[in-house]
Amino acid sequence: MTIDRLPDPPLAGPDPAARTVHAVTQDELPGLLERLEPGAAAYLTESGFTCEAGKILLLPGPSGISAAVLGLGSSGSAPWPYGALPFGLPANTSWKMAEGSDLAAATLGWLLGAYRFTRHKAPPRSPALLVLPDDVPEEVRRARILAEAMLRARELINLPAADLGPAELSDAARALAERCGAAFEEVSGEALDQGFPAVAAVGAGSHRAPRVALIRWEGAKDGPLIALCGKGVCFDTGGLDLKTPDGMKRMKKDMGGAAIMLGLAEALIRLGAPIRLLVAIGAVENAVSSTAMRPLDVLRTRAGLTVEVGNTDAEGRLVLADLLTFASEQRPDLLLDAATLTGAARVALGPDLPALFTNDEGVAAALSAAADACHDPIWRLPLHEGYASWLDSSAADINNVGSRPMAGAIVAALFLRRFVPRGIRWAHLDVYAWNDVARPGRPEGGEAMGLRAMHAGLMSLLPIGAGA
Repeated sequence: MTIDRLPDPPLAGPDPAARTVHAVTQDELPGLLERLEPGAAAYLTESGFTCEAGKILLLPGPSGISAAVLGLGSSGSAPWPYGALPFGLPANTSWKMAEGSDLAAATLGWLLGAYRFTRHKAPPRSPALLVLPDDVPEEVRRARILAEAMLRARELINLPAADLGPAELSDAARALAERCGAAFEEVSGEALDQGFPAVAAVGAGSHRAPRVALIRWEGAKDGPLIALCGKGVCFDTGGLDLKTPDGMKRMKKDMGGAAIMLGLAEALIRLGAPIRLLVAIGAVENAVSSTAMRPLDVLRTRAGLTVEVGNTDAEGRLVLADLLTFASEQRPDLLLDAATLTGAARVALGPDLPALFTNDEGVAAALSAAADACHDPIWRLPLHEGYASWLDSSAADINNVGSRPMAGAIVAALFLRRFVPRGIRWAHLDVYAWNDVARPGRPEGGEAMGLRAMHAGLMSLLPIGAGA
């Protein structure tokens, strides 16, 4: 099985038989009614169409369907309403966007909306096709690349843990490097035990050996170094502090941070970012066995700090601790990590809002502004210094969980901060990486939350110099 395989995109070249999609906001509806043929305008009016985002109305013509109208809600810049089109229009039909449409947003939304996880179940039907011109505009090309990066991340997250273990996740990183002309290195065995001891400890309970996958790419020889770290826990039982059955059910997605960072790396490379790039993926399985780490074990880390295991289910931060230390040793100009780290972030912000933590106000402003502009929301939470002492341990330099059952996302971020030296710009994204319910452009299942926000925010920060 090819881990990073994607189905053929539902795109087509110029087709004179393609019908037109009119995408309109409520404010634009009167203008559309004036442009339509009188019979179609009357049908649209009498149907009670309100331009609700993602709603589709098919307009009749002499020989069947003549056109379609898509509601964009109050804003026409979001890609999500277009995600309703691939399966809201008749199967295998070809469609072009009306003149003046936002073709980049339509392309992004169409590709994201057409995605279904089909490794083990055939799709119920074929999607409708979006027709693109021969001379594809640059913004449309960029939208397609971003969509493909997100789809590969979704595919990895959706794969069952039986299909995607540490070796397979590392192979996905290797495939990305080969596909994009980057250098790849895998660290395993004795080298992992010595160089990434916390990663090794997390994976010690599984017969599927842990490993660290590293990607390096030079888009600009003298460009800033951007480091991306991703939590790649391919399945999380909770370890000896076992999760409940319900809590364990979706833990195939516990490598969502790694998938998102691989997707972000693909977007940066394929779009030619003027940077040097380092990607570090900690690929492990947190399993239960006689060799698994135990509560109150004291682990060593690459940074030299010792960690008392207050809870074996707080394993993702241990993986990231070594990755952040390794990345920091390279003195990056910006260090980003992503992880499905805490349920507390979901309690605070719900499933759709990744929690952002950062030690740099400029980074916070850039990522937040980018998230708003590209409709890929994130929300900043504080690195509240008053909670740092909750991680104190009498047996080690630090505990991996807080001493109080509150502010779990903040405490986890404070733990990670201990492994980022002063002077390095750093941001941490605590993501859910999953759509609980299907919406236009966002089918149920794995989701590359924050990928486009991080890409746009990072590009807006360039050029960026070292020092926080």
